[in-house]
Amino acid sequence: MKHRVEEQREARWMVGLAPSSGSALGEALSLPLAWLELTKPRIGLFVVLAAFTGGLLASGPEAELARVALAALLVGAVGSSASVFNQILERDVDRLMRRTASRPLVTGRIQTRDAVLFAALLGLVGTVGLAAWFNALSALLGLSTLVAYALVYTPLKRHTSFNTVVGALPGAMPPLLGYVALAGDAGPWAWMLFAILFAWQFPHFLAIAWLYREDYARAGMKMLPALPGARGIAGRQAFLYSLVLLTVTLLPGARGDAGIVFTVASLLLGLAYAAASAAFAWRESRRSARAVLFVSLVYLPLVLTASLIDPVVSLALSN
Repeated sequence: MKHRVEEQREARWMVGLAPSSGSALGEALSLPLAWLELTKPRIGLFVVLAAFTGGLLASGPEAELARVALAALLVGAVGSSASVFNQILERDVDRLMRRTASRPLVTGRIQTRDAVLFAALLGLVGTVGLAAWFNALSALLGLSTLVAYALVYTPLKRHTSFNTVVGALPGAMPPLLGYVALAGDAGPWAWMLFAILFAWQFPHFLAIAWLYREDYARAGMKMLPALPGARGIAGRQAFLYSLVLLTVTLLPGARGDAGIVFTVASLLLGLAYAAASAAFAWRESRRSARAVLFVSLVYLPLVLTASLIDPVVSLALSN
């Protein structure tokens, strides 16, 4: 019973919504909040932040913040479209899992037809906006990201645990999309941020999958911690990928693309992520999994911020 209550609290926290108060205001906000929940706003916030960082790095010191923000919001619209399509395609299994049983499509607060139109509109606004205000390459990459997430990664979750690797590819695209939108092509920082986000996702999602492994097993989802005989594997893989991430984040400094600020920040944050992952590998528990999840959520915005304030990066962009 205690675990069930914890899972319900974690589920509400992950979508960023407070439980309904039953008040008149709560009733009035229930439908708008349902539409917001459908977009997975916490994920959407990270997508916009990563795309904004990529756009700023591409623009340099003369960046028009409004233009960079527009690109980030359009990338965010593409990401939100992918999240809505994901819930449309998984609405049958979502009702089998406690973590997702209260989602709008499961409870009927939003109808499937309306969700399809909403997802299509978000995807259309994002891709057409990138093509119209920025360039065709960013629009094409955005559309490819949407298709890869919704039509490749989402169905694979029912068939193979390899889905996590596949899903990490579109998951790492936001900074690259933001960079390409402003620069017209992908420079070194675009690819380095792509690599950082790619590796960052594995401990993060392995911790989530471990926390909800019973839910995934009940729904028949092939997430690694939910598979028979998978005890200990999630923790070990999380630790392995945290070491990969630590190596990747040192690459900008080794190449001379970043200076002391980014190098030290990424080293300290990477060591903290690796330490949390090592504790998870040593003993898989709710406490150690939640620690990995917490550190991952602190890690990403701080590393992205460090990439923007590093003096070597700023100097390179000003030349």
